[in-house]
Amino acid sequence: MHAGAGHPGVDAVTDAIRAALAAAPQAAAGGICVGLSGGLDSSVLLHALAGMRPAGSLRAAYIDHGLHPDASAWGAHCAALCAALGVPYACHRVAVVPDGEGIEAAARRARYAALLGDLQPGETLVTAHHRDDQAETLLLNLLRGSGPAGLAGIAGRHPEARLLRPLLAVPRAAILGYARAAGLAWVEDPANRDPRFDRNFLRLQVLPLLASRWPASAGALARSAALCTEAAALLDDLAVADARRVTQRGRIVLDRLATLTEARQRNLLRHLCRIGTGTAPPGQRLRAGLGQLLQAGSDRQPLLAWPGGEIRRFRGHLHIQRPLGAPPVDCAQLPARAGASLELGAAAGRLSLRRARAGAPALRPSAGGFTVRFRQGGERLRPVGSTRRRDLKKLLQERGVVPWMRGRIPLLFADGQLVAVADLWIAQESAAASGEPGLRICWDRHPPVD
Repeated sequence: MHAGAGHPGVDAVTDAIRAALAAAPQAAAGGICVGLSGGLDSSVLLHALAGMRPAGSLRAAYIDHGLHPDASAWGAHCAALCAALGVPYACHRVAVVPDGEGIEAAARRARYAALLGDLQPGETLVTAHHRDDQAETLLLNLLRGSGPAGLAGIAGRHPEARLLRPLLAVPRAAILGYARAAGLAWVEDPANRDPRFDRNFLRLQVLPLLASRWPASAGALARSAALCTEAAALLDDLAVADARRVTQRGRIVLDRLATLTEARQRNLLRHLCRIGTGTAPPGQRLRAGLGQLLQAGSDRQPLLAWPGGEIRRFRGHLHIQRPLGAPPVDCAQLPARAGASLELGAAAGRLSLRRARAGAPALRPSAGGFTVRFRQGGERLRPVGSTRRRDLKKLLQERGVVPWMRGRIPLLFADGQLVAVADLWIAQESAAASGEPGLRICWDRHPPVD
């Protein structure tokens, strides 16, 4: 049974959805996947979309986090709702593994990874966040000391991620009115009533108290979030302009960075960190670490690290990257044939062998294959085209390989002799002669080396 027009809640919900789709042509023209929890908000969103979308252009997905004994029952409720509406349904089970974060944040990360990873070509994920969610998020981020980007709260659209939140300006009261007018049933997660969780404390105690004094407080907070969204966009525009001035080959040139005010330096680094790692360092850590990065002596290698990324300094440049993790220590065998490959982990990438092109430097195959190890110190080789053996340490320094990657470069040995350093150098005595079959070394999926 679909809700009828003319009811204030019904009109607020349907009008908001139509406006959001009109502003998002990809979502309007392509398929839509609703992130369905079985709760009030997502049930209303699915019901409303089912009444305005053509058959075959709408489906729903439920994520079972495995955190509550009733999760399977909630999934069954979602399946029944979808069956009643004639909407295809899928259930995805995920493992929630906190990585230096709370269980709520870990569950959210796992949920979005599953939902976005399951999107079909041309499809948009639609979620049911509403105005009260926005007010809660703004207050949470305000209490955490966030800047404009955090105070912008929940984004209504993420074009790159194909994510749309059409109910973000709709109050929960209107959504509840829609559900009652449509005769919908929904599930209630008892965890949502537990005030030990920060968001629940705001929802159950703080926001009602604010509304008793300022009835329009939720709307005012949402408007503030919208203004912060504009401010954050302007700061991003400034960061983009500054990046053109102070970056070179993806690296920040320290001398150029020093010409900016401290506020613009921090703004630029936060922007580039979000692009490069998906996260930004906390404000206090950025303030303290930026001074070390700028003022350390030229022989120092300061590091600004946080759970999601790191900024390293080398030879007058700053390098922004994801955390490297520990360097590999184990050795492994690599068959001496084209097509052989070896996964070395995120810190060292992938090593593979391919058939060499005519005229290109190539490695002579070894009957016993190759042993892959990492630097222990004292390694030497004579690179192709060189007249003498060189210390690997000196070769890496002269090439400008960043210090933190020198122990993560795979070394190939044959019969106990160093024959190649990843795809950087091949030993002269191990190079294939002209006309002789040879192997080309490919090293990829690794962090930058210079």
